[in-house]
Amino acid sequence: MSVSTSLPPLTPEQAEHSARLVERIRQEIDAHDGWISFERFMELALYEPGLGYYSAGATKFGEAGDFITAPEISPLFSRCLANQCIEVLEQLGPADILEIGAGSGAMAADILQALQAQNRLPRQYLILEVSADLRERQRERIAQFVPDACGRVHWLDAWPQDFRGVVLANEVLDALPVHRFRIRKDHVNAIGVTWQLGGLDWSEVRADETLERAVRAIEHQLEAPFPDGYSSEVNLRLHDWIASLANAIEQGVAFFIDYGLPRAQYYRAERRDGTLLCHYRHRFHDNPLINVGVQDIGAWVDFTAVAEAAVAAGLSVIGFTTQAHFLIGNGIEQFIAALPENDLTARMQLARQAMLLTLPGEMGERFKVIGLGKNFSHPLRGFAVRDLAATL
Repeated sequence: MSVSTSLPPLTPEQAEHSARLVERIRQEIDAHDGWISFERFMELALYEPGLGYYSAGATKFGEAGDFITAPEISPLFSRCLANQCIEVLEQLGPADILEIGAGSGAMAADILQALQAQNRLPRQYLILEVSADLRERQRERIAQFVPDACGRVHWLDAWPQDFRGVVLANEVLDALPVHRFRIRKDHVNAIGVTWQLGGLDWSEVRADETLERAVRAIEHQLEAPFPDGYSSEVNLRLHDWIASLANAIEQGVAFFIDYGLPRAQYYRAERRDGTLLCHYRHRFHDNPLINVGVQDIGAWVDFTAVAEAAVAAGLSVIGFTTQAHFLIGNGIEQFIAALPENDLTARMQLARQAMLLTLPGEMGERFKVIGLGKNFSHPLRGFAVRDLAATL
């Protein structure tokens, strides 16, 4: 795997924090006979209490963090999502919005602002967030920008029960821990993490039955074996995770926005080294074994797997499209057109933001949106421009 040579050095505080988490991971490796799966490593690196990337207190989002998500690029993203929420809520009557992993709180604040302006606030805006630090940042942001809506916002520690409404998850699925595998002639190896020469290192072992069966099922669906040496990722937790979501929903629609591909494109030959992507100070690279605990780790999403898990859990796939087509369907162009013609500065600023969100070379095609429904069959505007569900 290649590593960027232009990564900024860690601060002394970051280096100390990372060293503590590496020691915790080393202990885990020692406790499991010198090897842990990449899935377990990723779980520790991102979510270990007090030490993992999403559990510790460093700034992660925006210019001062490691990466910028769509809600930080422009409020246009959240205004479009608000339009989509309104369409669903109109069909359901009084209902709620649940955001999974609300990050900096930018999307929640902007959606609440947009809904408040149209007198369409939900009964409750629920946030399922594992990080106490991020909860506090979200609470502060919402209080600053939509103080009148604060009484409707509640944080959850677990899935709600009998939920009716809209579920929103932006860049959540890519952060679910995945297994890594490599094809070795006639068998499948699991790529995991070991401790060698005083540091973390890659190591392969023969895949267990569960992982091998999952990889062979992918080959069967693609009607072609992976070549020798091919490596990639597979998310074995996805079915249970989607099933938990489905069990929580009584009626409504869940929207997942993330970078990813349908399976036939995800596992193409040119991606023979997998899809891992790490972010640190707005640089990206593919080595998760460095800067542990102070950089983000993600893997591209196999949206076919998402659809399969959804159908198995009793959900329906309402639509699948690119972020660009989803935002166009929800009125991104109208937001720009609504500005006064003589306000050229504001129009140009919004136009630049819209380009970042929709152009193929930016986020427009790399990011996809899938809509999963339960007891909901109404067509949705976000998938009206171009629905790619047939590619799943």
